[in-house]
Amino acid sequence: MNDNRNLFETEPSPRLHGDEESPLAERLRPREISEVVGLEELLAPGRFLRNAIENDRIPSMIFWGPPGSGKTTLARIIANTTQSRFVPFSATNTGIKEIKGLMEEARKGRQLRGSRTIVFIDEIHRFNRAQQDAFLPYVEAGDIILIGATTENPSFEVNSALLSRCKVVVIPPLDRDQVRTILDRAVSNPHVKKFALGITTHALDFLAATSGGDARQALNSLQLIVETAPAGAEVDLDGAKLILQRRSLLYDKSGDQHYNIISALHKSIRNGDPDASMYWLARMIEGGEDPLYIARRLVRAASEDIGLADPEALQLAIAVKDAVHFIGMPEGGVALAQLAIYLAQAPKSNAIYYGYEAARREVREGDNPPVPLHIRNAPTGLMKDLGYGADYEYAHDFEEQTTSMECLPESLSGRRFYEPKASGREMEIHERLERLRRAREAMRGEGEGGAAK
Repeated sequence: MNDNRNLFETEPSPRLHGDEESPLAERLRPREISEVVGLEELLAPGRFLRNAIENDRIPSMIFWGPPGSGKTTLARIIANTTQSRFVPFSATNTGIKEIKGLMEEARKGRQLRGSRTIVFIDEIHRFNRAQQDAFLPYVEAGDIILIGATTENPSFEVNSALLSRCKVVVIPPLDRDQVRTILDRAVSNPHVKKFALGITTHALDFLAATSGGDARQALNSLQLIVETAPAGAEVDLDGAKLILQRRSLLYDKSGDQHYNIISALHKSIRNGDPDASMYWLARMIEGGEDPLYIARRLVRAASEDIGLADPEALQLAIAVKDAVHFIGMPEGGVALAQLAIYLAQAPKSNAIYYGYEAARREVREGDNPPVPLHIRNAPTGLMKDLGYGADYEYAHDFEEQTTSMECLPESLSGRRFYEPKASGREMEIHERLERLRRAREAMRGEGEGGAAK
């Protein structure tokens, strides 16, 4: 694409379906709504998106969904049906200068001819903020209709001003049966049939099951099988596994999958579910996640969700972190699994988490009164003369190992930040703290300062 490109000169339409050299997924891409598998919630008669396509009243939209779910297919269907000028390009190879040139041509076309321009941007999340800002005035003025496709959460990856002017259309992943339907269509395609290759039901089930809802991945796997298996052979389950070797997992270490799966792991541990914890851990490890990142999050879970209900949980978490660092992967995966299971089965308490949050909120929002004089240190004579440390009571001199002394500022006297739960070791802690509180109240009631040091 160059700066002199004129959107309104006669030029060939973009190639919407590949030739014999194109990947199978491209050749089998649906041309119209009736050919689309899945997306029933979006494309059923009467639904917004179907009405918009059929009536050629396309608004600016962001298609958000996982790979191979149909984002580009929907854009291609719009390209086939709209009377507007359809300009597709990728965010990976277009600069701001080119964008502004295209936008100005679109603006002139609208003003001079009343023509509409739909701009489709694949992988819009790859545009930086400045590049995205270049579209904003043209979208606001109605000079272009913007359609973006992204696998990343647009809340984080698309400028808020641009996002507010687009309708976000969430594209769900295909389920296993829908992928299998696509594969069944594919094996009947002339390109596949010309190889005179047999593929068993179990092999196709395996392709569907391991696609992760990604139709493109499933079709690419099928193409690899039919183009590399011996001519005339029948490929069974073992044959498919041998050819494919190892599936590619849907996992983006810097994107939504990263945050979604670590959230699933943490919440499975919190819910006391070791099986789900083991599964989500394996998803992260097999997806190539940094094992030390996983260890750090498990250390957090040991404090946030278990705390003093089982103090050994944090010790084990630190030990596993060190073990992973020491032995590396893949051996470190077993240590992480050991920790995940231990945390899942451990008694739970979020008392420390909420206690710390309450104390932090008080510090941030409160008056932050000075430290009471009697618990200040007095290393100099001047500080002693000013009353630092006066009337301090030494807890070790008292039978109950506590005194009547108030350690909080007067304005916060009696405030409780930490409330242990009746769970695991915290049950014992609760009983001990209550005993200490009763002892302090009794001492204050008696008005006795006790022995001081």
